[in-house]
Amino acid sequence: MCGIVAANAERNIIPILLDGLKRLEYRGYDSAGLACLTEDGELYDHTEVGKVAKMAAGLPAELSSHLGIAHTRWATHGAPSRENAHPHLSGQRVAVVHNGIIENFSELRQQLQDRGYEFSSETDSEVIAHLIDHELTAHASPLQAIRQALKQLDGAYAIAVILHDYPDRIFGARQGSPLVVGVGVGENFLASDAAALVPVTQQMMFLEDGDLVELKRAEARVIRMDGESVERPVRISSLPSDSADRGRYRHFMEKEIHEQPEAIATTLNAHLDGTRICPSLDPELLGRVRAIHILACGTSYHAGLVARYWIERLARVPVSVEIASEYRYREPAIPEDTLLIAISQSGETADTLAALERAEHAGYLSTLGICNVPESALTRQCENVLMTRAGLEIGVASTKAFTTQLTVLLLFAAALAKAREADPGMIRQVLEDLGQASQQAREVLAMDGEVQQVAEEIASKAHALFLGRGPEYPIAMEGALKLKEISYIHAEAYAAGELKHGPLALVDDTLPVIVPASSNPLLTKLISNLQEVRARGGMLYVFADRGVSLAPAPGIRMIRVPAPHSIISPIIQVLPLQFLAYHVGVLKGTDVDQPRNLAKSVTVE
Repeated sequence: MCGIVAANAERNIIPILLDGLKRLEYRGYDSAGLACLTEDGELYDHTEVGKVAKMAAGLPAELSSHLGIAHTRWATHGAPSRENAHPHLSGQRVAVVHNGIIENFSELRQQLQDRGYEFSSETDSEVIAHLIDHELTAHASPLQAIRQALKQLDGAYAIAVILHDYPDRIFGARQGSPLVVGVGVGENFLASDAAALVPVTQQMMFLEDGDLVELKRAEARVIRMDGESVERPVRISSLPSDSADRGRYRHFMEKEIHEQPEAIATTLNAHLDGTRICPSLDPELLGRVRAIHILACGTSYHAGLVARYWIERLARVPVSVEIASEYRYREPAIPEDTLLIAISQSGETADTLAALERAEHAGYLSTLGICNVPESALTRQCENVLMTRAGLEIGVASTKAFTTQLTVLLLFAAALAKAREADPGMIRQVLEDLGQASQQAREVLAMDGEVQQVAEEIASKAHALFLGRGPEYPIAMEGALKLKEISYIHAEAYAAGELKHGPLALVDDTLPVIVPASSNPLLTKLISNLQEVRARGGMLYVFADRGVSLAPAPGIRMIRVPAPHSIISPIIQVLPLQFLAYHVGVLKGTDVDQPRNLAKSVTVE
């Protein structure tokens, strides 16, 4: 959600800013812009609604600069427009780009207008530029002026600032929104995501909340809001520089669906060491766990719901799965020796981080983060971490991050069961099933052509209903989420047993009903639910594993998933539903990788 890139170098930084923005396009945005100090010392800025390429096409061919900031905006305050796009300027003295939300911007805006400042946008971000300009008149040090301006802000922010009168430095600050320093040789950079900077440096310094940074070409100085200097370690980023390449695929989402067998295998190998499961976790800690709370949002929440079935079945530990944006405002009752698990693909999800911070003082036994980004805020905030090994995920709609989250969560459930001295044969079977996951995923991905035929049948529909029972119910929820995200078809998921409690009223011959079906003990119950749909004229699309004995019939389209039922079935069952959403989106002509109104990393509430 929104992207920041800034550079201070001897070379021309315009190509660096543009390439960095393109690498952040996956985060979701609706406008783009940049500001820089030109060779003749002028403060130049340019913004455009739409894609980075459109903004870049409007730049003068001869534009060159050694100091600049750039931004992709996801609209919050004010509609997408050139006026609302970043950077925001105060006269010709200050230029600012901002991620986050300033909650008290209305009061600050009025104060600044009373001082004579004129606003050209509807955004909350413009107040930052004018505040800094105002404080520059009262403070000899630009860093002190920026500190004083930031002290007046309520809310979340990551900012990058350039000043006309200080052409040798960039300023940055973060509070509740990520910001990373890229450390080069005789050059330094800022970005909201390390992915923007890996072509120019692999050395990253991750700022903490309350940090301000002054970037000159030869040094990066970090201070706290109280003015105390601090050192932040420089880490080597694990992201490859070519991670944003689609290769032979039409879209990143298609590529990332096909990357899942390897991602699952890599994740599995990372957390198995001989007979040791999740060796980074203390068995003594696991043995003390008597309850688990899981916090997550969106797709990660669905992963948590699947994990509840696994953990309660294998380890016999009660699990509560919470939507982080709701949990952070509740006052939950926390049983003794409860482990808190926070799940986030990016590790920067604002609601999950806020809920985790609130929970730190709530008396949990410990915290465990499950994340795909090793340098993220979540991994730094949790006492224990299990990394997924999905690699960089560009598509806004999560695919491989979800299946690797499931892989890690099933491994965790096995490790917890082992620590609680569960049946060794049961644990061994779980590991054997997980060992088959990568190959089964490859076989299921070969169904692409058949799934595409189903997509052609439902692409013209306005609504879709997904049903599931047991662990397949959260998979139905994930399938519905993918379809609505990618195709903009209204899709909802229900537990199949709830049909008669409302959703059955929607069923007619215009409604496709999509069902992941596994040959588990609930299959006969599920088949009864499907007959209720068929009797009312609904068209059923059943994605059934090879153990499901349901014959094709009028009103029932069977799509055979070439895998047996096992504990890993949810991981396998979601794959054709991802393909379904992808192909429907392509047929409808939507922006598959960057769906409208959505962002990859949701860094504001």
